[in-house]
Amino acid sequence: MATSAMPLLLVLLLASPAATRLASAACASEKFPAGRAYATCEDLPKLGASLHWTYDASKSSLSVAFVAAPAAPGGWVAWGLNPTGEGMAGAQALVALRGSGSAPAVKTYNISGYALGASSPLEFPATDLAADAAGSGGKIRVYGKLQLPKGMKAVNQVWQVGASTTGGAPDKHAFGADNLSAKGKLVLAGSKATAGAPAASPSAAPEAGGPAASGGSDSGAASSMAPSGGKSPNAAASTAGLSAPALLALVLVGLLTTV
Repeated sequence: MATSAMPLLLVLLLASPAATRLASAACASEKFPAGRAYATCEDLPKLGASLHWTYDASKSSLSVAFVAAPAAPGGWVAWGLNPTGEGMAGAQALVALRGSGSAPAVKTYNISGYALGASSPLEFPATDLAADAAGSGGKIRVYGKLQLPKGMKAVNQVWQVGASTTGGAPDKHAFGADNLSAKGKLVLAGSKATAGAPAASPSAAPEAGGPAASGGSDSGAASSMAPSGGKSPNAAASTAGLSAPALLALVLVGLLTTV
């Protein structure tokens, strides 16, 4: 009886949300300089980017590290929050330009259109701005701390990469499907902090930016439902509330009893 239960337990273990996040969290391997550590990270669904962040709800303070590679050497990377919409227009962005110096330069932009000129201050006070090269792959890491409005629990985010700069300002980025879909919802507080694909926040939680657009099949949205695979509903229900470690323990116990 124990042996016949093994395949079901293994399927449930591997299909659990905790196991899925663990398997896909490539961002967890990122090594930051001393003094920079973040509570949460997420592999963003477009442009090979990732976001690392710590949110202090008592101070409404968001510390972030955005990691991405420019579209070409000498290009730029950008990440920002948009309290009024879902695209780049209205975004409060941190932009790192490769430039000719030893370290990328960071500029802030309150974006009103696609043509970016001189740097402009953000609606969210920004401090601790810095950037560095992330080693292999030509990636750049952008650091910053944003002072958000009190009570904000979810906000739209956008990110982007470009291939070139002119006069110390980023040139227009490409308009491919991945570039246009590089947006989502950042949930700062609630049942689980998430980034990337649009996510619903708790019903009582104040948000900025309104609901995220579905964006069609290329929006980066991901279903949280795992396929049932025709397994017994009763068996699935009996283990649905167990964490991944608990399910692993059950598997090990089952293996030992069959020896």
